[in-house]
Amino acid sequence: MICNDFWSDFCTDLGNVVTTDWNPLLRREFDQPYWKTLQAFVAHERAHHTVYPAHDDVFSAFHCTSYANTKVVILGQDPYHGPGQAHGLCFSVQHNVPPPPSLVNIFKELHTDLGVAIPAHGNLSSWAQRGVLLLNTTLTVRAGAAGSHHGKGWETFTDQVIRTVNDKPFVVFVLWGAHARKKKALIDTSRHAVIEAPHPSPLSAHHGFFGSRPFSHINAALTNAGLSRMEWSLD
Repeated sequence: MICNDFWSDFCTDLGNVVTTDWNPLLRREFDQPYWKTLQAFVAHERAHHTVYPAHDDVFSAFHCTSYANTKVVILGQDPYHGPGQAHGLCFSVQHNVPPPPSLVNIFKELHTDLGVAIPAHGNLSSWAQRGVLLLNTTLTVRAGAAGSHHGKGWETFTDQVIRTVNDKPFVVFVLWGAHARKKKALIDTSRHAVIEAPHPSPLSAHHGFFGSRPFSHINAALTNAGLSRMEWSLD
């Protein structure tokens, strides 16, 4: 488990574990009928299949990045569905896991954009601790089955997370790919910066992600808003 300073022990009701400053903002979700149905679905999936990420890592994005510290939101879709990859932060993998192709392309663009050295690992926890909320719109997935937990309730929860972040005075939202771009409707673009590009996957990276310079655009938006720039190095 990562970022332990921001997290308490997990219990059966996943809603009770959000003990950071997110809790008073999201606690009403945990009393909604969809939340109980969602928990029952995930529990059934874990009883009969391998599910990623591990139970203790499902809410890593929230205990690594407090609401107060959130300056940037990067939206992903599913957690990685391969063994040992997902740990609750979108696009991120554990230190001992080779970076998947989308993350490799993110690092390539980061190097081209800002000259940041391509890291030897794919763990993005340091970004999260600096104020980048790395949020997947679906927080669990069955092993080897992309999209298997779509439409079960996670999107209702994470849409509320986006609305809650939208209540802050200024945040940079990074929307890569068609799925993430649909969430633009939840964002007040008159107050927040929105950076859009094709998804960094090998299927679309050469169709507009490469060359989009998202990291310099993020830093420029933060500077223009009177906030400190992000440090993107992982080493």
